[in-house]
Amino acid sequence: MLWLSLFFVIGFIAIHLFSKNMLFLKALPRSRFLSIAGGISVAYVFLHLLPELGVFQDELQGEVERTAWRFLEHHIYVVAMLGLVIFYGLEQMVKSSKRRRDKAGGQNSRDGVFWVHIGSFAFYNALIGYLLIREEYESAWGMLFFFIAMGVHFITNDKGLRATHKDDYDRYGRWLLAVSILVGWGIGALTEVNELIISFLTALLAGGVVLNVLKEELPEERESRFSAFCIGIIGYSVLLLLL
Repeated sequence: MLWLSLFFVIGFIAIHLFSKNMLFLKALPRSRFLSIAGGISVAYVFLHLLPELGVFQDELQGEVERTAWRFLEHHIYVVAMLGLVIFYGLEQMVKSSKRRRDKAGGQNSRDGVFWVHIGSFAFYNALIGYLLIREEYESAWGMLFFFIAMGVHFITNDKGLRATHKDDYDRYGRWLLAVSILVGWGIGALTEVNELIISFLTALLAGGVVLNVLKEELPEERESRFSAFCIGIIGYSVLLLLL
């Protein structure tokens, strides 16, 4: 399914480059699509990524007993929690930087914090690009569902990053994120990373997705739609369970 994965990578890149032209994302109260997208992403994490971590944990039993990674044998979910904490810490760092900049009368966010924040999402995207080609899908449908879940998640992330970093995101950020997906896919096409590392990175991704969805859905000023969120999470859960 190499060519199919490349097709989906191009789709991911197009989302980052052209999401700013999706006018319905600018609507207030919050577009129902964004809340549906959040539900889809959360459903994918809890019904696919987290169960997959359980499989990884079973496969690791005994293999890492005498290594520095032996805690993963029984605590892979701790890494998912760590992913959530890392992205939460990054968000707090960005907010603190923005408050200081606003007090100083700054107009943009292109400083060290901007590059750290965008760099973390570039790593996040590269991992998704890698998993797109290296994930063991049972069929092309499995790859399609991964693309849908991560694609709508990218749209939500783009909106949040654009609101935070403004012109800097369009000038630099979206291009870096687009390229990072292709880099991750290229690494996956050319080499296979150790399964222990992939289990660790998948856990970080799961925690990051949950945090990034919640930070967009929970704040009151987002005017999120609970009913739309439920439609997304229930509808996509049914599809995943049928698959």
